[in-house]
Amino acid sequence: MLVDSHCHLDYLKRDGRDLDEVVAAAMRSDIGTLVTICTKVSEFDTIREIAETHDRVWCSVGIHPHEAESEPPVDAARLIELAKHPKVVGIGETGLDYFYEHSPREAQKASFRAHIEASRETGLPLIVHTREADEDTVAILEDEMGKGAFPGVIHCFTSSRWLAERCVDMGMAISISGILTFKTAEDLRATVEGLPLDALLVETDAPFLAPVPKRGKQNEPAFVVHTAQRLAELKGVTPEELAQATTDNFFRLFSKTARPQEAV
Repeated sequence: MLVDSHCHLDYLKRDGRDLDEVVAAAMRSDIGTLVTICTKVSEFDTIREIAETHDRVWCSVGIHPHEAESEPPVDAARLIELAKHPKVVGIGETGLDYFYEHSPREAQKASFRAHIEASRETGLPLIVHTREADEDTVAILEDEMGKGAFPGVIHCFTSSRWLAERCVDMGMAISISGILTFKTAEDLRATVEGLPLDALLVETDAPFLAPVPKRGKQNEPAFVVHTAQRLAELKGVTPEELAQATTDNFFRLFSKTARPQEAV
């Protein structure tokens, strides 16, 4: 069994996809658990409803750095309150994006720290988006770790080896998307090859970033098998060993979830 640790089922629904079929296709590909990610607290009700409707789908609550200024102000207390729902298993996605800079950097940083506080207080993993912001991301994470530890994952990792190693040293996971399979991703593959297997997760970030051989199609959770296969080759393990390791890593980090055999 594999886990798609990060997808956006609400985006697929918005695009007219039948989520019952999307989830069923994932299950047929032995993707036993999905986490659909919140990017706007103002749309959290939709995210929560999707998770409530599908037994093997969980969700997060948070504000993407792109939305840090446009979303109504949300503090840690509000995130903590929303995270009490039994299907909410993570805080985010949050973080810093200096590539697009759709929100001012200071707004992104303030939102990031509010999410970290919520993660620390709830014990739910922080789901971090970082792009072209390695130094500030690490500085904030290390500063906040000094106030008290919290679990977390760098999602859709494409950053430097330096950032990956610093985050692993902090006890954070690194989640690998379909970008790993792209022809141009040689530097990423070289970095991931050197990371410990017990720190790795896999994800689709669907509907974005469909892996080879699905490039050009809308990404969906079932396609995470292709990323996992390429990651297994890179790490020198069998697909079964890779699936076992990344699934164990997921349930250790996202400890509020239940494995399929544990679900009631």
